[in-house]
Amino acid sequence: MLPEIVGRNEFAALIIRTDYDDEAAWRAMVAEASRPWGSGGEYEADVHLVDDPAWAAATPEAVLTALRPDEELSVVFVADSTTMQSAHHALLALNLRHEDEDLDPMYYQELIDSPPAREFRTAPAAVHDVHANLSIGNMDFEEFAEEALADPEGILRPAR
Repeated sequence: MLPEIVGRNEFAALIIRTDYDDEAAWRAMVAEASRPWGSGGEYEADVHLVDDPAWAAATPEAVLTALRPDEELSVVFVADSTTMQSAHHALLALNLRHEDEDLDPMYYQELIDSPPAREFRTAPAAVHDVHANLSIGNMDFEEFAEEALADPEGILRPAR
């Protein structure tokens, strides 16, 4: 069982480390995610980093299961082996919104046949934009996932 996350400010983007093979890659990702963000760098980065070996090798499904009870959290970012091996340190963004899983096929067949995206890769510098917009309901997870899929490398990048 994965440990409970304590002391997280609800306004902070949550980044969980699940790969411990490359300390330098982790530090580089943390540095990127900790930079001010926004079009002119006008917003201070607010991240809650979980750097606890108890999360080592946790699968996306295990992370989702551990965090689903937190109804205030809409997205979590995972620093997995792909993150650590990527030159971009692209984090895995996981959708935590509590979707109705018992959809009535009579009304929701399209959603049942083509469920919305549950994950995408994002550059550390784009984490805050995703977290902020999802937290206030300004954008949907699917909008960010579509933007990531449109990138040649499948990575959501910060707006320039």
